[in-house]
Amino acid sequence: MKLYFIVLLYIFAGTPGYVTAQSIISSKHNLSVSGPGSVKSTSKSEICIFCHTPHNSNPQVPLWNRNNSNTIYTIYDNSVSSSINATTGQPDGSSLVCLSCHDGTVALGNVLNSATDIFDGAGTKMPVGSRGFLGTNLSDDHPISFVYNSALSVSDGNLKFPPEYPATLDENSKMQCTSCHNAHNNMYGNFLVASNEFSGLCIKCHDNNYWDFSSHSTSPAIWNGSGTNPWIHVETPFASVSQNACANCHKPHNAPGKAQLLKSTLEENNCLDCHNGNVAQASKNIASELTKLYKHNVSGYNLLHSPNENTAGVNHVECEDCHNPHAANSTTASAPNANGALKGVAGINQDGVVVNPVSYEYELCYRCHADNSLFASTTTRQIEQNNTRLEFDISNPSFHPVAGTGKNTNSPSLIAPLTESSIIYCTDCHASNGTNAPAGPHGSIYPSILKYQYVKADNTVESSSNYALCYSCHSRTSILNDESFKEHDTHIREENTPCNACHDPHGINNAQGNSINNSNLINFDLNIVFPNKGKLRFEDRGNFRGRCFLTCHGKRHNNLSY
Repeated sequence: MKLYFIVLLYIFAGTPGYVTAQSIISSKHNLSVSGPGSVKSTSKSEICIFCHTPHNSNPQVPLWNRNNSNTIYTIYDNSVSSSINATTGQPDGSSLVCLSCHDGTVALGNVLNSATDIFDGAGTKMPVGSRGFLGTNLSDDHPISFVYNSALSVSDGNLKFPPEYPATLDENSKMQCTSCHNAHNNMYGNFLVASNEFSGLCIKCHDNNYWDFSSHSTSPAIWNGSGTNPWIHVETPFASVSQNACANCHKPHNAPGKAQLLKSTLEENNCLDCHNGNVAQASKNIASELTKLYKHNVSGYNLLHSPNENTAGVNHVECEDCHNPHAANSTTASAPNANGALKGVAGINQDGVVVNPVSYEYELCYRCHADNSLFASTTTRQIEQNNTRLEFDISNPSFHPVAGTGKNTNSPSLIAPLTESSIIYCTDCHASNGTNAPAGPHGSIYPSILKYQYVKADNTVESSSNYALCYSCHSRTSILNDESFKEHDTHIREENTPCNACHDPHGINNAQGNSINNSNLINFDLNIVFPNKGKLRFEDRGNFRGRCFLTCHGKRHNNLSY
């Protein structure tokens, strides 16, 4: 019998020169007393006997020396995947062989060719909590025992068919544990069939759109040693983001975030342990922005985002709602085009139709801020508006030029390089505040996640800081010199009337407003501006000319012309 095991070991090892470098002898699958791992026999010196026997073997696989577990497994939830054993929903084939140890239900020394336990006589099982322990709940593990065929690759959309060697299928075209693992060869760690540096093994099957040019695929960033190690979930992590690749976020076994096998149940934590200044560059320190008072509150929601969710009117916000981690990159763009950070995400276009992916930045913003009753105006207006998509419609009497060039052909206050034909981003106004802050509306000290201060309260003393948002595009000198409206200085500096009292910054919906009364973003704040003898309106009378019917600060404007 000992001669048999020597021959069998030689076959598994390949050649004598590989015995110590690759063979089972130097791996944790050597459960004999000579094994290098902490889980091993206290006395048994034979190596192969824990799995193989020349006589009375289990016919399931050649010379198998163990019985399968009789347990019923909780399997991977396929609500976001088509990966399931359509016949029984249970593991089969070679995966059952692996589970006879790794599910922790059968003693490691309980073999067919011995009447007594060969491990240590105590019925030791795979220790709970060890990296090799999977348990009987496989809902947090990569799916196994499902037919991997061309139909699956079409329905999933991100799978290669057939898988690239050395990722292989069994004789029934099923994905099994052995598709990724070779129990006799630990050359690449974790008994993988190939190195997973740069996710070389993952991409033998997975073919995510945009991945090759994404930042998570190409970034050389490394952990600076501060805070929590972002790769603590990886047994043997590589040095950089690009080298760890899929493993930056995913954990194929015992994953806390089961649905997408994420390393954390808190979706934002899969991002923020790198985007906290300790891996990604300081200009991408998103974690610090999310501590500000006004923010996209990703920590306020959990287990809600799904890649298959309805795009229109989503009522939660997670990092993945705005960023596709398999696609995002550092490519720049000019308004209104979406830049690389928004690559591969879904949104709503100007016509209210779902688009995937977005072409323009505002289409992503519309995903939540259009046609969604949860978002109401923070100002009580003469014309109430709660749909950003309609406010920016280019058929409106006036609007800030987000979805297209604005209506005003003569705006002397614009600061170069802005002109009357310019288009701007939503994020030119809504973005993280501060010098060198990360791009995008992550967090701000100002309400509505504004990039600069924009005071809306009545009787605000005019200053460059109080109206910094407006003055970032419109020259303060021009405004106070009355170049576009002869009473700007009187209203703003002498009467301490805020810009927001008269101007609705997004635009005025064409279905409610008109070019006579609502040009130049006129839509009065009803907490500041009141009717005069039942009249409350502005009338446009041509270039830089108009008249008002209203009461403001106790002063009546009855056909007051400018």
